[in-house]
Amino acid sequence: MTTRTASRNPFVALAPVRRRPYLTAAVFVVTLACGIAQLVHPPLYDAMHRDAARIDAGEWYRLLTGMFFQDAWAFGLVFNLAWLAVFGILAERVFGRVRWLVLYFTCGLFGQFMSYVWLNPVGAGNSMCTAGLIGGLAAVAMVASRRYGVVLPVQFRIMAFAVPVLAVADTVLHDNHGLPALLGLVLGFLLLPAPVQVAQQ
Repeated sequence: MTTRTASRNPFVALAPVRRRPYLTAAVFVVTLACGIAQLVHPPLYDAMHRDAARIDAGEWYRLLTGMFFQDAWAFGLVFNLAWLAVFGILAERVFGRVRWLVLYFTCGLFGQFMSYVWLNPVGAGNSMCTAGLIGGLAAVAMVASRRYGVVLPVQFRIMAFAVPVLAVADTVLHDNHGLPALLGLVLGFLLLPAPVQVAQQ
């Protein structure tokens, strides 16, 4: 397999198709709309965020809606949407839309559930979903040279191998982003695009 050095965007060489990030854009718009609605009508947050006591009372929908509202309000909305834009676009180009959906929402729901039962029973935000995408991209970066013949810049390889270490440390510190990132890493290995898909770009 011919070894290729990644260009300005280090993940472009790994993207099997030059697809437009419509899925990332759609989730971005829905999350933005929910965030604006929350800011305009604050009681909406109380009805939608993750709250262990209310989930115990049967309001299981909060595990889903908690991924679209923000416990840090305006700052959280801007910060989390920025991360979604960056890593969502990269992940959609590398994994495709179906795998993107699996990574984003599986890791998000897992993070919401683990927060509910253990780490952080009250809160909201899409950051755990994005952490899953980051874990998935780390998996691709770890095998880029061997599997795809693409040599990523050394800083990206270092960051990829740092993801599981930081995720474990994050969990030890009782934050709720580490576990979704670790699940994203595992799913990333399971959902890796086939080498032939990358070679045929």
